[in-house]
Amino acid sequence: MTATTHAEGQQHPLGIYFKIWALLFVLSFFSYMVDYLQFQGYLRWTLILIFMVLKAGLIISVFMHIMWERTALVAALAIPITFLLVFIFLMTSEGDHTFLTRGDYFVAFGP
Repeated sequence: MTATTHAEGQQHPLGIYFKIWALLFVLSFFSYMVDYLQFQGYLRWTLILIFMVLKAGLIISVFMHIMWERTALVAALAIPITFLLVFIFLMTSEGDHTFLTRGDYFVAFGP
C-alpha cells in the first residue's frame, strides 16, 4: 500500500456489505418471529436481546468501520462499554435482591 492510497482511504469490497445486509435481514426475521410465534417470559426477552445485540454489533463493526480500526481505538470503545454493561448487570441483580428481600420482610411482619 502506497502513501497516496492510504491518504485516499480504504476501499472495501461491496460483497461484504451485501452479506451483512443479508445477515441483518435474517436476524430481523428471527426477531419478528419471536413476536409472531408469541414466545413469553424470559425466553422472549432473552431472544430479543440476543438478536438486538447481534444486529448492533454487526452495524457498529462493519458499517461504522470499527472492524478496520486500530486495536487501541477498539479497546477504547469496548472496555468502557463492557464495564458499563457489567455495572448495569450488578445493579439490576442487587435491585432484584433488595426488592425480593423487602417483599419477604414485609410479608413476614405485615398486618
